[in-house]
Amino acid sequence: MTKDELREKANDLPLAPGVYLMMDSGGQVIYVGKAKKLKNRVSQYFQDTASHNSKTKMMVSQVDRFDTILVRSEFEALVLENSLIKRHMPRFNILLKDDKGYPFVRLDKGAAYPRFSLVSRAEEDGARYFGPFGGRRETRLAIEAVCGALKLPTCSRKFPRDIGKERPCLNLHIGKCDGFCRPEGPGQAEYQRRTEQAARIFSGHYRALTREMEQEMAQAAEELDFERAAALRDRIRAVSVLGKTQGVIAGVCADTDVWGLYRGQVRWGFGVLHLEEGNLLGREVKVLSAGAEEDEGETLSAVLRQYYAGRGAAPKEICVAALPEDAEALEELLSRDCGHRVRLRVPQRGQRAELLRMAQSNAREETERITSEAERVSKTLEQLGALAGLSAGPHRIEAYDISNTGSADMVASMVVFQDGRPLKRDYRKFQVKTLDHPDDYGAMEEILGRRLQRYLDGDEKFSPLPDLILMDGGQQHAAVAERALAEKGLSVPVLGMVKDDRHRTRALMTARGQELGIQQSPPLFALVGQVQEEVHRFAITYHRKKHSRSAIRSRLEGIPGLGEVRRKKLLQQFGTVKAVMQAELPELEAALPKAVALAVYERFHGAEDK
Repeated sequence: MTKDELREKANDLPLAPGVYLMMDSGGQVIYVGKAKKLKNRVSQYFQDTASHNSKTKMMVSQVDRFDTILVRSEFEALVLENSLIKRHMPRFNILLKDDKGYPFVRLDKGAAYPRFSLVSRAEEDGARYFGPFGGRRETRLAIEAVCGALKLPTCSRKFPRDIGKERPCLNLHIGKCDGFCRPEGPGQAEYQRRTEQAARIFSGHYRALTREMEQEMAQAAEELDFERAAALRDRIRAVSVLGKTQGVIAGVCADTDVWGLYRGQVRWGFGVLHLEEGNLLGREVKVLSAGAEEDEGETLSAVLRQYYAGRGAAPKEICVAALPEDAEALEELLSRDCGHRVRLRVPQRGQRAELLRMAQSNAREETERITSEAERVSKTLEQLGALAGLSAGPHRIEAYDISNTGSADMVASMVVFQDGRPLKRDYRKFQVKTLDHPDDYGAMEEILGRRLQRYLDGDEKFSPLPDLILMDGGQQHAAVAERALAEKGLSVPVLGMVKDDRHRTRALMTARGQELGIQQSPPLFALVGQVQEEVHRFAITYHRKKHSRSAIRSRLEGIPGLGEVRRKKLLQQFGTVKAVMQAELPELEAALPKAVALAVYERFHGAEDK
């Protein structure tokens, strides 16, 4: 749709709450937003674009069409927007989580002696999950700390299989485990009771657990069971300390979170302090990928939703410097997800106000520390963009290389750098299909043509086009790339990465033979060198893997009576060439005629005297 058509469609929208989805020409959702009045909000995008920030201008320039969904209230719009952002992960929305996601703690409820483990995502497999938590290292340490506090095993032994098989490990002797591996140990019932106590800690109920353990300790003392009372006392102390020292559990146990948001020159940052009954449990600091031009209220709302959504736990009170526009709907959403009332408030004085300033200070310190690096990258990309004739630094760079051994197993690699960093999820591998002889230029033209055609066909895996293409080679490689782009009616700046006689990056080269020096800028020289090394590494790795696979498969060729059909049948039955090589004669005879089976066997084992 043209901009006039988009503007006309937006002006026809109702003055009602709803959600809108902006899509590019390939049909990919690039932005999801909500509005109290759809007409007013959506039409702003297609009116006076001069007032838009750079990110909004870029987003609007890529909008080909949009869809809207009407709802009954602002709260329903917030819930739906949150769900659609999770589903589509639009690149122009504020996205808090990274590609790896947050870790969970898993407890296999079906096992006789269930263990806690760290996993990347929650599955519907009947197990019990806690989290997500902040980081993998912190979560792993938290599992060890919780199990240590309750003296549960963290060794590799399997129960009940290994009970009594070996002497207890060091953990028993240093007081970190009660030796459940011993036949005279505490037993399965006690193991499961402590496991449930550990689960309550991960669920954020360690205070209630502490009170129950104190009552149990008092009861043991009344019964003159002083040994058991002393053991309970030690566990109570360990659990109490744990709740105040384990940062990864702090966010679950807290009854108040204090959020400080800081707008840096390049990025937003936030710091959150976790409090329980006025005591500081821990803190988290993160820097967002969202640009500093984002609206503060929208940024805070998006961060709070993504931070708490799916955790199943949130504090009763969240302190912020200013309430976002959708504060009421946000409170309702968080309360519904967490099962208790969650309030947003702006502290004006006292301890909460002081902690708010502390959280903002933490956010500022971390953001400024990260920003210095971000600014260097931004400046480096600006220099690269200027060499390529761009008005700004390239946001997305694609680089290509060819790898082959003679005419065999010719492959190509495509690596992607986004904002100066490798974006490995967008790397692509190609097999050269049309050539039976070595021809780097022909191979490069083929794979670039295929990549560009996939983009033109609307394949989201090859969208968007890069802002700059870098070829591992000189003038001719750049010229081949420009020719492939022209044949598809596309235009993207292309530069070749030239190496010196020691195979090190030396300069950039245009398709017309102009050499562009980069050594005068060490950061630019380092970036181009990193791109060239990465695309070469990716191509070589793929080629070696493919060549190795081909070499192994070729070992089945030339065996009398073993043609293509029988080779396929043999591999289907045994799975791998290695399994075929190790098979005994009767196993081969079960899959092949006896004479052919004998020929295969003798190929790998040699003829034997009968």
